Amino acid sequence: MSEHDLLRVLEEIRDNQKLQLQGQAQALELQREQFNLIQKQFERGERLQERAEQIQAKSAQLVSGARKALLVILPVIIAVIILIVYLLWKLFR
Repeated sequence: MSEHDLLRVLEEIRDNQKLQLQGQAQALELQREQFNLIQKQFERGERLQERAEQIQAKSAQLVSGARKALLVILPVIIAVIILIVYLLWKLFR
């Protein structure tokens, strides 16, 4: 093998290594982009989860308030109905 052939082989090796490094750099950039996208999706998921928890807490407060109101209002409604029935009974008796 002559010195010229050896230089040509070494140049080909160098050129192939450059191509390989370029390919690796592109793959690394793609991985970074994918990581950033996944990170943004994760952060969005966290925000959605926090919002869902807030809504659920408000809903629980509303249900609790409705139950308390029902405990107060229901006996009043029953008492009014009984009073109406009593008055009607007295009226038509």
